[in-house]
Amino acid sequence: MTKGRFSYKFINNILGWLAFAIATVTYILTLEPTISLWDCGEFITTSYGLEVGHPPGAPLFMILGRFFSLFAPSADKVPFMINGLSALSSGFCILFLFWTITHLAKKIVSKKGEELSLGKLTGIMGAGLTGALAYTFSDTFWFSAVEAEVYALSSLFTAVVFWSILKWEDCADEKNSNRWLILITYLMGLSIGVHLLNLLALPAIVFVYYFKKFDFTKKGFFYTACLSILILGAIVYGVIPGVVKVASWFELAFVNGLGLPFNSGIVCYAVLLITSIIWAVIYTHKHNKVIANTIVLAFTMLLLGYSSYAMIVIRSNANPPIDENNPDNVFSLLSYLNREQYGDRPLISGQYYSTPELEVNRTGPIYAKLDSTYKIVGQKTSRVYDS
Repeated sequence: MTKGRFSYKFINNILGWLAFAIATVTYILTLEPTISLWDCGEFITTSYGLEVGHPPGAPLFMILGRFFSLFAPSADKVPFMINGLSALSSGFCILFLFWTITHLAKKIVSKKGEELSLGKLTGIMGAGLTGALAYTFSDTFWFSAVEAEVYALSSLFTAVVFWSILKWEDCADEKNSNRWLILITYLMGLSIGVHLLNLLALPAIVFVYYFKKFDFTKKGFFYTACLSILILGAIVYGVIPGVVKVASWFELAFVNGLGLPFNSGIVCYAVLLITSIIWAVIYTHKHNKVIANTIVLAFTMLLLGYSSYAMIVIRSNANPPIDENNPDNVFSLLSYLNREQYGDRPLISGQYYSTPELEVNRTGPIYAKLDSTYKIVGQKTSRVYDS
């Protein structure tokens, strides 16, 4: 049943696209004609005019939303077209979910290279269709699929990223298998411009790598769990704000310290960063340091995907009607990325909503462009509560 015209691959592809078609048609037929609750009105408006929405922003979603809006026959159809981005994204999410389920089901019921019987093939495809269509018509996913919210596109990135690590697993022992890992980091970089939800797939990806490359031990399992959390934290709390934070140090030193024009520090920092990456790629390749080369390339692709945030600064400098937080320089962009306007919230332990506030401490200056330098226009604060 796996040879000839109707091979496993052929049936898997056909049924996957069938699940995609069912999901996409369903979502388009039930699509919101205009706006619904939550942030949908804001996302539609900021996408249509490429404006700056609420922190921490969703520049890639806005760019794709703007592209979809170009196909609207008139301005009153723009919301419908941008809602269609979510419908199409959700349909593709179902497609990759189907292929993920069949991949895992096949590993359960058969050994690698084994010819599948009709019963096993039916079971695999049945599992794929059941899982994919159950998710298609699930309440929460269906709601996000018919409105202009970031969750549908973020779900697509999550589905593609996990499907990609399974593709890597199939060819992990081949010479060029690491290209899948590079693709995953690029997709994750892009997903930052939509929503951070996709990064939660990282621990699962690290575990797939561990089980493929190493024999299972309790100690190895524990170390892998710790490593996955470390990588996740390094991206969320290191790369995302860190790249911009270091740029702010350069900008302050060049403009306020050396008296150079605005953005001169950022240009210098960008040149140094790009030069360092190019040198690291060439060095690790020349000396056959495969793991180091893969890490450098992965970091590079993560930054390339993350670079969609340049649009936030560019459009903020154009002063559009919606320009929340006005992130037109590296300092306000850092505040924008860190969601500083929302304040702190205790995740594990801390104050209740009604805890009395004892004092307010200053934690750092707030800079703004005034005349030809950055000047302090306020102070960042942190609150101390009654314990």
